[in-house]
Amino acid sequence: MIESDAGPLLVFANFLSDLAVDLEEGQVLAQWAQQAPRKAWLLRAGDALVTPGSLSEEFRRYVGDLTGVPRERTSVIEVPPAGAVPLARAVREAGLMERVASHARRPGTALLPTAPDASAVEFARDLGLTVHPYATVDEAAAALPVTMLLNTKAGFRAAAGRLGMRLPAGRVCRRVEVEGVVRQLLEQHERVVVKPDRSAGGHGMRFLSRQDVRGSGVALDTVGGPQGTWVVEEHVAVAESVSIQMENTLFGTKALFSGAMRTEQGSFTGYASPLPPSCAHVAGELEEWGLALGRHLAEHGHLGPFGLDALVDTDGVPYASESNVRRTATTTPHAMATRLTAASGVANPAWAVSKGRTRTAFGLAEALDRLRAFRVAFDPERGEGVVLYADAPPDGCSWRYAVIAAHADAVSEWEGQAVEALGLE
Repeated sequence: MIESDAGPLLVFANFLSDLAVDLEEGQVLAQWAQQAPRKAWLLRAGDALVTPGSLSEEFRRYVGDLTGVPRERTSVIEVPPAGAVPLARAVREAGLMERVASHARRPGTALLPTAPDASAVEFARDLGLTVHPYATVDEAAAALPVTMLLNTKAGFRAAAGRLGMRLPAGRVCRRVEVEGVVRQLLEQHERVVVKPDRSAGGHGMRFLSRQDVRGSGVALDTVGGPQGTWVVEEHVAVAESVSIQMENTLFGTKALFSGAMRTEQGSFTGYASPLPPSCAHVAGELEEWGLALGRHLAEHGHLGPFGLDALVDTDGVPYASESNVRRTATTTPHAMATRLTAASGVANPAWAVSKGRTRTAFGLAEALDRLRAFRVAFDPERGEGVVLYADAPPDGCSWRYAVIAAHADAVSEWEGQAVEALGLE
């Protein structure tokens, strides 16, 4: 979340960051960067967005109409593609530093990065900015070691074990040791999951059974390089994948929201908040874990949002799986839902983000016309409806959308209508 009284913000959509995935994984990082337009929902009057992806004029007007902040009151600086390099470097290579600096000169301006990594902190230092919500750039720099460590699978397992979280049985090992560890764990477990140490969204994960390794080696993606660290864990029979999003402030750690992730083969495909009845019983333990992790992070200087993911097995038992010490795929939609319902009387809105494909390609204007024709487009007065939160997709078919409603049952109803209105497969 962003305090309403915060000074001007330079929203820095640095999806290309080594905080989540090695920069050598350029292809997957470029795919994630296509979601950069959603950061427009954070902009207030006077704020600027530095983005690796373009925003259409239609989308900017659409965002402005719903937030009440005309596009003329915000600025967008689009950075041309520069390969698998941090966004700060891409800004410099594109000759955009002076344009960015012109926004940074406003008194009280702070950088709001998607990923609070070393490159973003140094970028803020070069511009003479603080990094929101830290008071000084030196405080942000001091938190970098714990931020980097807790965005790794191995670092999380070590911290979670010390903090008393329930974990799947597993081991941390180097790439050359993975096959041997897999075979050892398969002696006690039917299946295992193999995860690169620094990965997000399920990238590079492998699910293996005894049959998969019988008479053959374990083929791994190139993630992490030949000496990279990997985590091998027992495969939990998953009924739900859940998460809780937390925030460290100067006044302590607080829970922002929780919900259930939608995944396919470990990859993130959507999210719904609050937790559904099938796993609502884990909310208390999930928050306890989140508060413990938040205190640990605070002891090492971290301020700002972070998330804790967990797996709920078919017996209803939760197992902690990873932490994401950054703004995640859910923090901006939550901020958007909260912001768009603020004047409607809908307190603590339920919401979901989804994606789907249409049979034919069309642009944002037609997509909005379809939603309005079915009377499912978001209505600010009611505080409910469907929002196209990430602009029109490059292929005109792969749409991302959010559904906001007063309660979870209504979210399901709106989602069904959105699929019909957009003609999603």
